[in-house]
Amino acid sequence: MPELPEVEVVRRGVAMHVLGRSLVEVQLSGHRVARRHVPGPVDLADRLRGRSVTGARRRGKYLWLELDGADDRGPADGAEALVIHLGMSGQLLVEAPDAPREKHAHAVFDLSDGRQLRFVDQRTFGGLQLVSLVPDPFGPGSVPDMITHIAPDPLEDTFDQQAVSRAIRRRHSQLKRALLDQSLVSGIGNIYADEALWRARLHGERATDRLSAAAAREVLGHAAEVMTEALEHGGTSFDSLYVNVNGAGGYFERSLNAYGRQGEPCRRCGTLMVRESFMNRSSFSCPRCQRRPRVIG
Repeated sequence: MPELPEVEVVRRGVAMHVLGRSLVEVQLSGHRVARRHVPGPVDLADRLRGRSVTGARRRGKYLWLELDGADDRGPADGAEALVIHLGMSGQLLVEAPDAPREKHAHAVFDLSDGRQLRFVDQRTFGGLQLVSLVPDPFGPGSVPDMITHIAPDPLEDTFDQQAVSRAIRRRHSQLKRALLDQSLVSGIGNIYADEALWRARLHGERATDRLSAAAAREVLGHAAEVMTEALEHGGTSFDSLYVNVNGAGGYFERSLNAYGRQGEPCRRCGTLMVRESFMNRSSFSCPRCQRRPRVIG
């Protein structure tokens, strides 16, 4: 599943190519693409047609396009956004209208500059949803009403590392579980949690209430660091599904130190990396550099 850097790569591409353009025509196909929009795909297409994209924003893995004035079915202040759920395989591609249509292009937007924005989703876990924008509870600006419970991510200006560190240490939990808790800090998915823990030399099962303030700040700092590095490489693309708006994949997977490296030598000490099951996911760590805690409590 795309994580924060991959979603941010897409957001930047959309901001570059779609911002300020109008959605001249909207075509939706298949019943799943608009399943989160309760009134249905016809209503969604009607309410998007003719509107301009005024912003492309993201929090954690959530991506949304801010739109200009709503029609008479929208909120009085016109504050609405199209939330784009990428799911496991969602792509946003900017292409010429005569380019071959992708088999799984479930939404096609004709833009006012003559190009098309296409939402392609092979596994159909993603989709589109038109929502109201409300004041951001964590700072200035606005966010979609359905993500007000999602905390800022480490790359946002409103992210408060000290406050999040304190919140983590107040929890009676495991460190990796806390890093994946979107109400504490958003955007840190399984890949980058493992990478941050490796850099901090911490095992994911370390008890958060036994963690020092310095260690909590360090792992959060490494999370921001590794995701920033991933952004510079275009994200992590394990297959052809994770691409930017031009269809190009990222190559940060070549720089991963932990995730997916079971049986390979640790790049720090040479010990063979191990894979463990954690929260129905896979965790990767070095048994020497990241010693498992003796007591998990």
